[in-house]
Amino acid sequence: MTMREDVENEDAGAARGQLPSVSAVAEAGRFTSTAGHTVFGVGRFLAGGIGGLLRGHAPDAKDVAHEVRRTFEHLGPTYVKLGQLIASSPGVFGPTMAGEFETLLDKVRPADYAELRSIFIEDLGSTPDEIFATFDETPMASASIAQVHAATLHSGEDVVVKIQRPGIADRLAPDVAILERLAGLLEVSEYGRMLSARHVVEDFADGLDAELDFRNEAATMGQWFACLQPGPFGDRVRVPHVYDDLTTRRVMTMERIYATRIDDVAAVRAAGHDGEALCRNLLLSLLDSAFHGGLFHGDLHAGNVLVDDDGKLVLLDFGIVGRFDARTRRILRQLVVDLIVKQDYDSAGRAIFLLGAVHKPSSTQKGADDLRTVTKPLSTTELGAMSYTDLGRQMAAVAKAHDARLPRELVLVGKQLLYVEKYMKLLAPRWKAISDREIYGYMAGILKEAERDRRARNA
Repeated sequence: MTMREDVENEDAGAARGQLPSVSAVAEAGRFTSTAGHTVFGVGRFLAGGIGGLLRGHAPDAKDVAHEVRRTFEHLGPTYVKLGQLIASSPGVFGPTMAGEFETLLDKVRPADYAELRSIFIEDLGSTPDEIFATFDETPMASASIAQVHAATLHSGEDVVVKIQRPGIADRLAPDVAILERLAGLLEVSEYGRMLSARHVVEDFADGLDAELDFRNEAATMGQWFACLQPGPFGDRVRVPHVYDDLTTRRVMTMERIYATRIDDVAAVRAAGHDGEALCRNLLLSLLDSAFHGGLFHGDLHAGNVLVDDDGKLVLLDFGIVGRFDARTRRILRQLVVDLIVKQDYDSAGRAIFLLGAVHKPSSTQKGADDLRTVTKPLSTTELGAMSYTDLGRQMAAVAKAHDARLPRELVLVGKQLLYVEKYMKLLAPRWKAISDREIYGYMAGILKEAERDRRARNA
């Protein structure tokens, strides 16, 4: 069995090893603090709005976005992680809000270096100055869970050192407990049930828990890269080499790759890279890792997707990943073929039912008609003209009609497609992905596999 076929679902019932349990007192205290920051943020906005009106300036969308982003930042690392989704999803949250939140991708206020240095010594037994030939105390990037410092090995290689923020697990745990309670309340609504709110929060929490042990990320990074290598897209992507002897639960040392963020359109074009090719490679690597490897990157925000000098995609930060078992991969391959290639909406409806997403099935014809209404535009509309907000509303309406609850990993895939959508609109707004020759060829291959799976089931 190859790496592409043996990456299976992790045990959903596995206990979280990094996030500590939270007492009722701590949860109540954090809830009070969260409510206070939120009220204070609203108060700042109202005060600024009134002051602006007195000066003849009414608050606009930028003012709102700025205050919401400040409030998220004050609320702490859990909400910074949520803010990263906003930053990478202008099709859902609008360009103004998404643009304001971009600073949360890698420009969060740095932690105190003395505390980080203590963590480094505890985990590796020596100071950064002793282990490295050079070490820059000023971080080159600072995010919600950790920050990254440039360094040089004594052997001469340039590296980056990722160090976990001090006390981060204790800060995250109460927020996660609160979000889990809120998700339970949200599932009282039809929309909350459709999104499987509790499962979404559970996955978010499990992802945070795994992300707090950098050894998990190092292992997953190697798995993901390996699962793409037998296929045709393995040479279009790369991940940094990890120095295992300098990697612990809270410290991770990696090869430094000099590259450009994929959303830096001016720099990407100035380097002569083909925007359509970059989007094609990102989409195909996502599809192939999910449909064949069973393991896909679960946090493709702009700070985690770079382009090197050769035009290869560089993927960083594998703290959050999604996994599909072999059965789910077979069903998904059939679903994609039914929707996009064959446009067989009756069969697609049956595949969705097999995924366990539909809890109130109506007539086959009604379900097929609803799926046709939602998915038909995907094959004919240019990405630059497509309204993903409207599409989301249509899908929500269909899900409500059939009491559909999206499986957890599909929600995570949907999040990645929102990220990819942003890069498509930036770099290749007139590109029709479904009409692309290589993507069409890939889908034809999926069709053959789905047919082979069908024959095997009927044998």
